[in-house]
Amino acid sequence: MTEVKRISSGGPWEDVIAYSRAVELPNGMVLVSGCTSALDGAAGHGNPYEQTVSAFGVALKALAQVGLGAEHVVRTRMYLTHARDVDEVGRAHKELFDAVRPASTMVIVAGLVDPNLVVEVEVEAYRGGAA
Repeated sequence: MTEVKRISSGGPWEDVIAYSRAVELPNGMVLVSGCTSALDGAAGHGNPYEQTVSAFGVALKALAQVGLGAEHVVRTRMYLTHARDVDEVGRAHKELFDAVRPASTMVIVAGLVDPNLVVEVEVEAYRGGAA
């Protein structure tokens, strides 16, 4: 691969804000934009654990479009709106990435784009990074 490849999920915000769901770089890195929980166009369904699983599902679906999976993930970032949700978000992360153990950051933020959202996640993967 010698060019940057841009991956779209077809989400409505991609055109409005002008971003790609993910970008694959020539060096094998794949950067996935912030992902949140959405169901039938409604943001923020479910509790913090469910929102985290859903958000990472969006990210992993983007990785699948370039033939990668959770085993290729080398970094995750989780943005939470409440410190009280750390345990539930962490539990979801552990279930998804326990065998992979990516570098990870969890940050408490003032808010996300929709007040129903309690977590947003980012993922970075490496084509040569399978465990």
